[in-house]
Amino acid sequence: MTATYAARPAAFARPALTTQLLTDEKAFAALAPAWGRLHRRCATATPFQSHAWLHSWWQSYGRPGRLRVLLVRSGRDLLAAAPLTLTRHPFPALVPLGGTVSDYGDVLLDDADDGRALTALTDALWTAARTALIDLREVRAGGAAERVYDRWPGPRRRVPDSLCLELPPVPMDELLTRLPSGKAQRVRAKLRKLAALGVARRTAGPGEAEAAVARLLELHRLQWQGRKVTPEHLRPRFQEHLVRAVEPMVRSGDAVVTEFRIGEEVVAVDLTLLSPSLAGGYLYGAHPSLRERKADVAVILLDACAAHTAAGSHGTLSLMRGDEPYKHHWRPDPAPSGRLLLARRRTAPLLSAALYDAAARRHGKAALARLGVVRPIR
Repeated sequence: MTATYAARPAAFARPALTTQLLTDEKAFAALAPAWGRLHRRCATATPFQSHAWLHSWWQSYGRPGRLRVLLVRSGRDLLAAAPLTLTRHPFPALVPLGGTVSDYGDVLLDDADDGRALTALTDALWTAARTALIDLREVRAGGAAERVYDRWPGPRRRVPDSLCLELPPVPMDELLTRLPSGKAQRVRAKLRKLAALGVARRTAGPGEAEAAVARLLELHRLQWQGRKVTPEHLRPRFQEHLVRAVEPMVRSGDAVVTEFRIGEEVVAVDLTLLSPSLAGGYLYGAHPSLRERKADVAVILLDACAAHTAAGSHGTLSLMRGDEPYKHHWRPDPAPSGRLLLARRRTAPLLSAALYDAAARRHGKAALARLGVVRPIR
């Protein structure tokens, strides 16, 4: 039997896998085509793992010398990737690129992998964990990082991260069947009101998305003027990141920008991010005059998002991260993300420190909730 395998022609031998730790920004930029192919071969990937999103984020938020991208290849084919960056405070850790402006974090793994790429990626992360904690935040249930976690040979812990809310990927008419009849009737009346106002939606095409996102951010600032809002969304670095990332994402089908007009006036703009696993509204801007006209902005946005998922090409309609009360009007299903902490014996104290920090933050949020402090929203 051994002789039979030894005699097997070389054409049947599987090519060896190679791993690489990439730290050069230019080399990361050049990965766009191969990364895009892998992203499309990873069914659990979200738009926040697209190359356009991650590279743009790095240009706005990355710190020189901190890029840590682990790659697994078979020849020229990219089979797995872990896009990470090194942080030093409050302890050394390797965390996903994308930071807090990304609703989900994950690694990428080819759907056709027979286990070898997963093993190689886990081994590469094991090597990286000699000096830093692997801290994978905001991993969606079923994400590829969970497979790394299941195979991890050292100390590991899974703790809750943010709560996301999800709806089934069906047309608006079917979403209304989830509501009590009275509420469903009120939503239908609001849809008729929008039609009476002449609110029309138009999708920005390639070459138009950059200008449309700039209008979105302008309306977003106007909409939340004088009210609590996520401060980062008003900062130049975020605006530069979003404008830069969305144009290539629109071209690749990872994003769609929708303008809502009354006549020639753009009164709202919505950015929805897309992947096979989900479609979700990421950010919007709406002119305050819509409220004066009794137009329900939440209905406008959900109607547009539902139009993207109605064909069934996306796994879920995600309301993204956050537990805001207005989302619960639609009776969404809770979809908590996880935080996966991976260590070696020598870095186990860092894992303990992360658990202590996470517990302290949960207690702090609970205390703020009891005091009635509202978290800024999008």
